[in-house]
Amino acid sequence: MDVRSSFSRRGFVGGVATALGYLTLRPPLELSARGLVMPTLAPWSGDPLAEYDAYAKLSFNENPYGPSASVMKAMTNAFKYGNRYNYPDGAIADELAKHHGVPRDNILLGAGSSEILDVVGRTFLEGDRKVIGVEPSFSAVYEHATGIKADVLRLPLLGDYRQDIAAMISAANRNHRDVGFVYVCNPNNPTGRIVTSAEIRQLLDGIPGDVPVLIDEAYHHFVDDPAYSTSVPYVLDGRPVIIARTFSKIAGLAGMRLGYAVGPRYLIERMRPHATGSINAIVKWGGVAALRDTASQAAVKTVTMELRARTVSELAGLGFSVIPSEANFFMVDIRRPVQPVIDEFKKKGVLVGRPFPPMNKHLRVSIGTPSEMARFSVAFREIFAIRG
Repeated sequence: MDVRSSFSRRGFVGGVATALGYLTLRPPLELSARGLVMPTLAPWSGDPLAEYDAYAKLSFNENPYGPSASVMKAMTNAFKYGNRYNYPDGAIADELAKHHGVPRDNILLGAGSSEILDVVGRTFLEGDRKVIGVEPSFSAVYEHATGIKADVLRLPLLGDYRQDIAAMISAANRNHRDVGFVYVCNPNNPTGRIVTSAEIRQLLDGIPGDVPVLIDEAYHHFVDDPAYSTSVPYVLDGRPVIIARTFSKIAGLAGMRLGYAVGPRYLIERMRPHATGSINAIVKWGGVAALRDTASQAAVKTVTMELRARTVSELAGLGFSVIPSEANFFMVDIRRPVQPVIDEFKKKGVLVGRPFPPMNKHLRVSIGTPSEMARFSVAFREIFAIRG
């Protein structure tokens, strides 16, 4: 299927087709060089919705195009169940099990993958146990561990910003009896770097066989590197692997909160009592539709990857180093403390990622729409006083 032609149909929320067409125009930094001026964001008008909508939102790694037409239709139809408790839910758990080729008992739903990460913490960190992971990574895992009085063994990244698998193995073996689980975000947030399939096997074979490994695949759908693969097959092998997935990224459902875990039954059953079951009828139907709408996801990936490649190339042309990314965001070394730069972007109506210590001179930028990336490019030139 040609994803460029398949999304000209009426009703695809967010205008992916328009975005694909936009990519045939001049790249964002060339537009800025031709005199496009970035206005400073107007003072607060008192309308919080207007203020929110005015920003180019490049800070949370969202899908800027929103749910596809088929997902919107499914969710709209599900409103009729809004007054019911035991409502039909589209058999979302069965659909996920079928999608991954696992039994239904291997699936646990969560209100976003963030709930899944919390559930893993509540399940496996009882008794002052430790989580092992790199820093920076998705810090909610570590913050939750600290909040429940557990400990975190934070390991530095390698010099090329990859995760140090050998150090994880060493730490897990040294602290075997105290380790609750090992955490791997793959691709890693905020760097966008992957852990290869060979490295995942190295990790699983190198640590004690009773230590669970939580692999966060929130950005799985954006990866092109053939050295990467999902770790779901390890679940079928009975290895102590828990895969966290989300509909917040490629499917554009961040505000609706739907995620899930895939894991061996003996681990999922331990986790299940800690889950809230707070997912609503509307988003469950949306999740089923999103699983089936692979063409929409392909279109979102196409435009996102093209915009990432263009923006990264243009920044490199300006002399700025960018970490190779396999996700819908990237990190650029701005060679100065990042927080004041974040503040300057906000003044210009562009929201970019927060600081990620210890990488305090790297700026994380999510990939937005073409027009949002153009606004980022213009603001970047102004903030860094780049002419021409």
